[in-house]
Parts: sequence; C-alpha cells; structure tokens
Amino acid sequence: MRERLFDLGLWLLLCVPVLLRSDPNDGGSWPQVAVGVVVLGGCVAISRKWPPAPIAVTVALSLAATLELFTPSYSLALVAFGYLAGRRQEHTRGALWLFGAVAAVGLLLTRITSTSLGQWFTLLLALALAVVAPWLIGRYVRQYDRLVHSGWELADRMEREQAAVADRERLRERSRIAGDMHDSLGHDLALIAVRAGVLEVDPALGPAQQHAAGELRRAAADATARLRDVIGVLRQPDEDPAPTAPGGAPVEELVARARASGLAVTLTVTGEGHEPDGMAGWALHRVVQEALTNAAKHAPGGGVDVRVEAGPERVTVDVVSAPGSAGPPPASGGTGLVGLDERVRLAGGSLTHGPTPDGGFAVRATLPRRAPAGSPTASPTGIPTASPTGIPTASATGPVAASPTAYASPTAPTSARELDRARREVRKGLAQAIWIPLALLAALGLLMAGVALWTQHQSYLEPDDYDRMRTGQSLTDITDAEDLPDHPLDGPPKGAPAEPPGMDECRYYRSTLLAAVPVYRLCFVDGHLADKAEVP
Repeated sequence: MRERLFDLGLWLLLCVPVLLRSDPNDGGSWPQVAVGVVVLGGCVAISRKWPPAPIAVTVALSLAATLELFTPSYSLALVAFGYLAGRRQEHTRGALWLFGAVAAVGLLLTRITSTSLGQWFTLLLALALAVVAPWLIGRYVRQYDRLVHSGWELADRMEREQAAVADRERLRERSRIAGDMHDSLGHDLALIAVRAGVLEVDPALGPAQQHAAGELRRAAADATARLRDVIGVLRQPDEDPAPTAPGGAPVEELVARARASGLAVTLTVTGEGHEPDGMAGWALHRVVQEALTNAAKHAPGGGVDVRVEAGPERVTVDVVSAPGSAGPPPASGGTGLVGLDERVRLAGGSLTHGPTPDGGFAVRATLPRRAPAGSPTASPTGIPTASPTGIPTASATGPVAASPTAYASPTAPTSARELDRARREVRKGLAQAIWIPLALLAALGLLMAGVALWTQHQSYLEPDDYDRMRTGQSLTDITDAEDLPDHPLDGPPKGAPAEPPGMDECRYYRSTLLAAVPVYRLCFVDGHLADKAEVP
C-alpha cells in the first residue's frame, strides 16, 4: 500500500511540469498533455520492475521536442527516474549501456538533421547532469542502505553467538560440577565400601551381620560404578578435567599462593566461620580463584582487595582489582564469568560483576551457608539487575552485558570482514558519485574543445588565398584556383554588420585560428563573387 501511494504521488508530481508547459497557452496542445500524462503514468508503473525503461521513454519524449534533451516538461522526470534507477537497480551494466546509447542516438540525429554539434554537446551535458548524476546518487544511497542492513545483521549475529557461547559455558560448568560430585562422592562411597569390607570379615560379627556388610559393600561399589558412568556421559571428550581441590583449599590458602606468585593481594575477613558447606564452599573457592586469575591476567601490576563478610545465614565475598599498569591485557574469551555465574546460581547464591569507576573490576558473590535442596530457577527475562554496589548482575540466561570480554565470538572476524566490505562498497559508491560526473564534464569539455579546434581548421581561409580572390570570379573558378574550405561558419559572428543587399548567398570563413573575429565574408550573386569583406 505504501509503495502504491508513493508511485501515485510521484506520478502526480511529474505531471505538473507537463500540465504547465505543454498546454495550448504555452504553445503546446492538449493531445500533447494527454500523451505526456499517460506515458509518465506507464513509466512510474514499470519503474520498479524495469528501472532503466522509464529513462529511455522519457529521453525519447525529450528528444522529440528538442535535440538538446533539456525540456521544461520532462526534465524533472529525467532526474526522478535517473535517481530511482540507481536506487533500485542491482547491476550497473544496463544503465551504462543506456547512457551510451542515448549519446550515440543524439549524435546520429544531429548528423541526420544537419544541425550544429553544439546541440549534441548540450545533450551530453543535460544527460550528465539530469540523468547520470542522479543515478550515481541513487547508487550511493543503495550502498549506504546495504551498509546499515549489514551492520544490523552483524549485531544480531553477534548477539546470537554470544548467547550460544554463554549457554555452552553454562553446560560446561555444570559438567565440571558433576565431575566435582563424582570425585567427592566417589571417594566417600569408596570409603564406605572399604569399611563394609572390613565388617564383612570381622569374626566378632555373626553370619547375618557379615552378609549384610557384604551387601553394603557391593551396593557401594555398584553406586560408584553407576556414578562414574553417568558423569562420563555428561562430560565432553575434549573438556578440561574438572577441578577437585575446591573443598579443601580455604580462601586464605588461595590468597597466600597469589601473594607468593607476586600479586599484591590484601585479605579482610569479618565474622566467624566464613567457609560455607558443600557446593557453596566450592563456589566460594571458585569465585576467589577466578577473580584472582582474571586480575593477574587482565590487570598485571594492580592490587587486589579480597573482603569476606560471614553472616549467620549468608557469606559475601568481594574481590576488587585496581587497574593494571603493565601494558595491554591478553585477549580473553569472556566465558569464565559465565561459568562462574552458573556455579554460584546452582549453589543458591548470586553473582555480580562489572567495571569500577576508577577503571578496575569488581566481583561480588553472595552464597548461603548451606546449598538449597533444589537448584534455583534462572531469571526468565535475562535482564541484568543492579547490586547495592552499583555493579550490574549478569543473569544466568541472558547476555553477559557486564563482562567486557563477553562479546567475543569465534566467527566475529568473518562478520567484521563482511561489514568492512560493505563499508568499502559505500565509500566506493560515494567516490563514484563524485568523480564520475566530474570526469564526464572534463571529457565533455575536452571533446568540445577538440571539436571547436577541428571546426576552426575546417573553416579557416588563408589570407593569401583571400587576397587573390577578385570580384566577378565564379564560385567554380575560386574553388579550383584557391584552397577554399569545405565547411564555412554556420552564420555571421554576433554583432556583424548587415550583408549587402541583393546578394544570393554570403559565406563566412575564419581569418585566424587564434580568435573568433575578424572573419572573411564572401557574397555571391548567380554563382559569382559579388562582394568580399573582412567583418569585425
């Protein structure tokens, strides 16, 4: 519907010059008005399917009125259809062939009608300004729209890739957690099986108790095997081994190892019993470990402040790293915080992270003393929330907006190359829209200068030949005896005196190649030279 309204408005606009300049009051006729209105309507109708066709039809209407191509009735139509052809046409070869054909047809009509080449030059100038220049502008607009579309496609693709990377990292973290469960539970089950085996051979027990101890040993061994099989299915073949140390390494030990490696770390602990139990304790260990690792990797030379606040129900840990001073950090995939968020969420806690006002980075985790019985439900919206410290919270299901490296994706370089290619095409289109009209104007100027020099040479009469001419000589004798040019000037120069009365024909020839005047005038009566003069 919108396209039809646009076409209707365009048709009405293009009909205005036809109605104003082709009516009988301006020397036209109502049939001409009707033909122009109908033809323009047809051009608008086919302009979407065949963009170059309206240009050809409008050029034909203009050439029917004047060989100079510029007409008040159809000049606006030439500009509009030229722009729309550049805007809508996919390939440029057809339009270029059309422009060349118009120039060739104009030259042919000029020769057929024996008119001056000046009209053909005017046609070329009108073609360049009224058709080619709008066409190039349309091409540039088309390329710019393609750039904008490519940019939005790139943004959408990177957002989908980011979500896929985050989901994959969450699954990997769950698999690591399952590995932790296997290592710890497998160890406990193995201890149960060993102790049951001791009871099975204890002579102090009766046969029934020994049999029950044997059943307990076999059940523990079977449970260990089934646990190993299930965890083996969940883990990826190329996955890193699951960490097995979280439960046994307190925060103090992590900080001590970081200090020993050269990292400036301060630890502040408030409250009692700051180590939670079970998965919450493992999550606390992983938060501090990941934060210290990121600080050493992305902010070398900066200090790190670790604060642990142990409450009666929950434990809060804050790791704030100062901006580094040892050069640019290495590239990162941005997935560590995603997996960390998943681990904390499964432990019943919450994780926030983001840059600090001074250029550093802060990570805060709040964990319960004991992990809940069931896994918590992720936020359905995936929208980051704000913590009391102003650090945005990255949801478990949404994009990790706070992570400065979370937008990296394996295929981002390909998308960037596509966007760069679209930008180069737009710049190329803009350059063409500028230099092609300038080049056409320069070529037209050189062509006009060349034709002018050729015309001057063809109409140049040597002064010695002019002096030898005598009144009364026949045109045949003058042509045979003198080197009379084949192409006289089209007419007298502007401001020349009136021709002598009674002359049948007067011809004008150039007397010099360096200036347009003075010229030689030869007037004939009955095929004989009746008067000759040098006209200023």
